[in-house]
Amino acid sequence: MKSLITFIVFCLSFASIAQTLSPDQLLENALSYHDPNQKWDTFRAQFTVETTTPNTTKRTSTIRLDLLREHFSVRSTKDTTTTVYTISKENCYLVLNNKNVDSITAKKNNMSCDRAKLYKNYYTYLYGLPMKLKDSETNLSETVEKRTFKGKDYLVLKATYDETVGSDVWYFYFNPKTYAMEVYQFFKTDKNGNEKPDSGEYILLSEETTISGIKMPKVRAWYYNKNDEYLGTDTLIED
Repeated sequence: MKSLITFIVFCLSFASIAQTLSPDQLLENALSYHDPNQKWDTFRAQFTVETTTPNTTKRTSTIRLDLLREHFSVRSTKDTTTTVYTISKENCYLVLNNKNVDSITAKKNNMSCDRAKLYKNYYTYLYGLPMKLKDSETNLSETVEKRTFKGKDYLVLKATYDETVGSDVWYFYFNPKTYAMEVYQFFKTDKNGNEKPDSGEYILLSEETTISGIKMPKVRAWYYNKNDEYLGTDTLIED
């Protein structure tokens, strides 16, 4: 009986938190957890990500990110191939197996400055969460949602983005006690802007490491929304 009462009290308090917290308040609580000293705007670090996917060999990527100097690079090695993509302010550099590439070699190996920008946006966004939710192009929902996902209760922020950024709809799941981000999920949309329920992926976050003052999830495991099919895992290793 005591455990039942405790469970009921928790459910009631959990629902109350979701009703009283605004999206901005929830985000500020999450930022206080992940970036307690407000280091993200001046973030400068190097870290390595090991990516494993079913039936393929491991890829190891070393990322250098300096937000103040507008510098980004990623050096990735898979099998016997190593590529380096660098964006430094307006300049772009491409390297294949320790040699600068010309236009012919770049095209042959599907390398381009557009791909370098894609990698920059990808790594800055994913490893900058939840801080990146403060970006002006991000539009948070008007309420905080309460959801149970994989047997755990979460406070959830829904985010859409300006048309110039993208049309996907994202959901960010926060621990209701610590406000740590533990899951995120995205869905594609149709031409009317409606979510396609069988599209997109969810990402389970586990463990934790601190890099340049930012608490980051160490392990990210990716799955399809439609059938829970496992896609792969990114494991962060601080250099």
